[in-house]
Amino acid sequence: MTQFALILALALLAAPVAAQDKTNSGLEALARRDQVLGWEAVGRIDLGQSAFCTGTLIAPDLVLTAAHCLFDEVRGKPFDPATITFRAGLRGSKVIATATVRRAVADPAYVPFSQVSAESVAHDVALLELAEPIPAGRAAPFAVASAGDAPQISVVSYARGRADTLSWQRACKIKDRDSRLMSFDCDVTFGSSGAPVFDLSGNRAKIISIISSGHREGGKSTSFGMALPALVQGLKSALRSGNGVILAKGDAPRAQIRRIGVGSSDNAGIGARFVKAP
Repeated sequence: MTQFALILALALLAAPVAAQDKTNSGLEALARRDQVLGWEAVGRIDLGQSAFCTGTLIAPDLVLTAAHCLFDEVRGKPFDPATITFRAGLRGSKVIATATVRRAVADPAYVPFSQVSAESVAHDVALLELAEPIPAGRAAPFAVASAGDAPQISVVSYARGRADTLSWQRACKIKDRDSRLMSFDCDVTFGSSGAPVFDLSGNRAKIISIISSGHREGGKSTSFGMALPALVQGLKSALRSGNGVILAKGDAPRAQIRRIGVGSSDNAGIGARFVKAP
C-alpha cells in the first residue's frame, strides 16, 4: 500500500463520529510539579542515546507504547531492553521516577521495518516490563479501555521540540474509526509514538488508544491509532509465557514471571512515523 493509499484508506474507515465537540485545544506544557499531578504515569522512553518515544504505566511494572519504538531502524534489529529507560513524569531536569527495562514484547502480528500501512498501525503495540516496579503512590497506572462513544479525547506526549516537557492537549477528536483503527486530529509529531489517547469522560482518564503514525498537511495533524484491550491482553499473556519476548542482554528467561498488578537526544527517525502527504 502506498503512503497516499494509506491516508486514503484510513480516512475512509467510517463516517465521522456524529455530534462531536468541535473544540480542539492547543498544547499545554506541564512544566511545574502541580501541572504533572495526575499524569505522573506518562513518561519518556529513552532508546539508547539516539531516540525516544512516549509511554504510559498500565501497571507498576508495565509500560504501554508503540511496537515500532522497540526496533532500531539504523541497525535493523531490536533495541536491547537494557539500553531502554523509562522516565515517568519527566519535566526538564526533574523526574517522578526512573526505571530500566528488563523485557519487552511487541504484538506478534506487527512486522518491524515494514512500510506504514493500516495493518501495521492496527498491531503497533508493545509492552515494556520494568526491572523494578514504580510504586503506584508515585505514579498511578492508567486502565486500558475500549473507545466507546467518547465525544472528546485528550493526548499527553513528548515530541520533537518539547522533548523534555510533558505536553497535554486537553481536547481533540476522534475523526474516524472502525473495529480496529482510529484517526485523530490531535497535535502530535515525532517522539509522540506510543503517546496515550485518553477518554476523560469517567472519574479517571482511561487509555483508549496510542499514537502510531500520522501525517501533517496545511499545518494540521492527522494521527492514527488502534483499538487496545484485546491486544494488551495478548501482550500480557506473551510476557507470562515468554513467547516473542525480547530479553535484556545478560538476562535469563524465567519459567514463571510474578508481576505486581493494580486492580482487576530527540530523533526524527523513530518518532510518530508521520507519513508525508503527496
